[in-house]
Amino acid sequence: MAQLQTRHRKEQRDLQSRITQKKKQANKKTRKGVNDECDRLEAELKERQQSEVAALTGEAVGDDVPSNELLDLSIEADAEPPRTNGTAHDDAGKNEPGEHPDTASSLGSQAKKPNRQKARLARRAAEQEELLRQAAEEAKSLPDLKEQERTRMLDAMKERGMQEKEIRADGHCLYSAVADQLHQLDIPLAATINETAAYQSVRAVAAEYIEKHREDFEPFLEEPFPEYVGKIRNTGEWGGQLELMALAKSYATDIYVLQDFGRVEKIESGGSASEKTMWLAYYKHGFGLGEHYNSLRKAP
Repeated sequence: MAQLQTRHRKEQRDLQSRITQKKKQANKKTRKGVNDECDRLEAELKERQQSEVAALTGEAVGDDVPSNELLDLSIEADAEPPRTNGTAHDDAGKNEPGEHPDTASSLGSQAKKPNRQKARLARRAAEQEELLRQAAEEAKSLPDLKEQERTRMLDAMKERGMQEKEIRADGHCLYSAVADQLHQLDIPLAATINETAAYQSVRAVAAEYIEKHREDFEPFLEEPFPEYVGKIRNTGEWGGQLELMALAKSYATDIYVLQDFGRVEKIESGGSASEKTMWLAYYKHGFGLGEHYNSLRKAP
């Protein structure tokens, strides 16, 4: 039994080292698969060690008892002092007929010893439940930022005689909102495409302008310039201040962005004054994906 326990402990240490190494090397794409593999390896080792202990002691081992617990139980059973012949006869008289004295002693130790892993899990579950309850209580007292921002934005639109057109929150909202503004202003897109893909044309215009004026934009980037331009042209990457600047200059139209508390940010085209201007509404808290743009129009 002592040899078996020593080998089991070494196997557990070796497995933990392997698991730690695997998890360190995992990335976002492989993390789930690595975690599943680690769980499987732990379960297999636990089951095998339980079977070996059971085979050695002649006892049936429950699936819910961890292998390290089994080792502790076995140590306690084996650590009992040797009995003299007289003592053994006395203890044997206390056992059920046909029951081996050592087996009865080991079973008694297992019955008395609490399952420490189950107790720890129960405590953790209770602690997590209490934390969730406290968080829910705190959330009730926090202001609803989304609702407050929405109310202030509607008031600001009303003051300016505007109403908004909802734009789908899909990562293309800035470009779709600009495409809607171009349609309202009778400004043609760079390419003749169907309405559902209008944002793609606006994306292409922004990417082309930035690419041609690399020196004006590259100092503000935190990633390689080619990758940045590729995201604008080919992905659903969100647009922001730099892309609005590129679009204002490309379409020679000033862009006004209405924000929370009635603030208005003007992105100038840099050309001669024009009667045609774009109006967008910018939300910071109003949509599930986070920041969002809608298109603004004159109220009827």
